[in-house]
Amino acid sequence: MSEYQYYEFLAIDRPLDEDEQADVRALSTRAEITATGFTNEYEWGDFKGDPDTLMSQYYDAHLYWANWGTHRLMLRLPKDLLPPRVAREYAVDEHVIVRTTGDHVVLDFHSEDEEGEWEEDAVPGLASLVGVRAELAAGDLRPLYLAWLAAYGGWERDEDAFGDDAEDTPEPPVPAGLDSPTAAQRALADFLRLDGTLLGVAARASAPPPGDAALNRHIGRLPVKEKDGLLLKLAQGQAAEARFELLNGLRGETGTEPAERRTVGDLLDAATEAR
Repeated sequence: MSEYQYYEFLAIDRPLDEDEQADVRALSTRAEITATGFTNEYEWGDFKGDPDTLMSQYYDAHLYWANWGTHRLMLRLPKDLLPPRVAREYAVDEHVIVRTTGDHVVLDFHSEDEEGEWEEDAVPGLASLVGVRAELAAGDLRPLYLAWLAAYGGWERDEDAFGDDAEDTPEPPVPAGLDSPTAAQRALADFLRLDGTLLGVAARASAPPPGDAALNRHIGRLPVKEKDGLLLKLAQGQAAEARFELLNGLRGETGTEPAERRTVGDLLDAATEAR
């Protein structure tokens, strides 16, 4: 078999109506299409549709594999659940792309490895990965950090992936709980080819998730004006913004943010030493 490509899309927040399914059917006569999904495999030819357009109009998640080493995962979330400014802190050139479309933010994760071995039976479905979308919507930023780390980890496979100045790039905020990722997050790390040693090094700066007692103490210390501001954001549908502000304040209070952020070079050198 000279080539193999796998496409899968999921509609999570809103199923496609009959007209929308017909629009998608016009792009592929062989695909399995339902109100909530699209799946097709290509051993010859190419998909006629544009994943970016389909994600903007219809779908909330997209998975793509090719046997020449390309892995791609796209996730679409409402902006009020994942603010674009927060997501953009984890963007990495063409590897972790963050764009907006209407009321949504679209995350686009890429991993390339032309030299890696490929096994058809190892192709995953979206079911093992799509859980990270719900985690992001709940304010868990570990999937974004994993994608950022995997992007720069690819530098160890391809020395031309980045310029030398990328070594000085500071890491984004380190989410709590990196040393205990969920099953969906482990699947994401594997899909994006994140090296386990590099993840272990990065997790050294990750605090345990805050417990209820610490959160209650932090809320009790907040000035009334700040509490009112958070409640106003909740009333205006900005629950994610309010959650991020609250947890960021808790990290500052407990000292869980590192005094100085590590750089890409620091992380890669530490992983080499650990190995």
